[in-house]
Amino acid sequence: METPAPVRILGIDPGTNVLGFALIDADKKNIRVLEMGVVTFAHISDEATEKLRYIFEQVQDIILQHKPGEMAIEAPFFGKNVQSMLKLGRAQGVAIAAGMVNGLTITEYMPKKIKKAVTGNGNASKEQVAGMLENILRMKFSEKYFDATDALAAALCHWYQSSGPLAGGKKSYTGWEAFLKDNPGRKG
Repeated sequence: METPAPVRILGIDPGTNVLGFALIDADKKNIRVLEMGVVTFAHISDEATEKLRYIFEQVQDIILQHKPGEMAIEAPFFGKNVQSMLKLGRAQGVAIAAGMVNGLTITEYMPKKIKKAVTGNGNASKEQVAGMLENILRMKFSEKYFDATDALAAALCHWYQSSGPLAGGKKSYTGWEAFLKDNPGRKG
């Protein structure tokens, strides 16, 4: 029996000053971190469109270099500063666009869902998320890479939710009839 190839997942923690990214290969037995890091925008002018173009180009370069099939991206959280949320949403949007033009399957996760999937606590701190990732993956992470560990947590959350040990063999259906065919005991 042939073992299925690992799934390559790109995790993104979008930002307007720092964007975290992480790539994993995952299968039923292993999760291997291929690369993780941050893209900073300090050298880019304060012109918003320049930063957005740079985010798009950098995410696209990561995709072209590593060829993931799926992207997990953290959704903007709801904060009190509307301008910050708007900027973050734009950064997320261009990262998603880079994935879309390269044919990736993209899934968005709320920060609490990512934290809960990794730590069991949806209110965990960045430090707690990084600490749990160190335990799960048997790696050590530097404090300066918290944006990258958040991206790694997004990728790991996606693996757990979609095809990992917690997925429970979930299946997508095209309609009610297909669901009933696989679940004859359910009433229509």
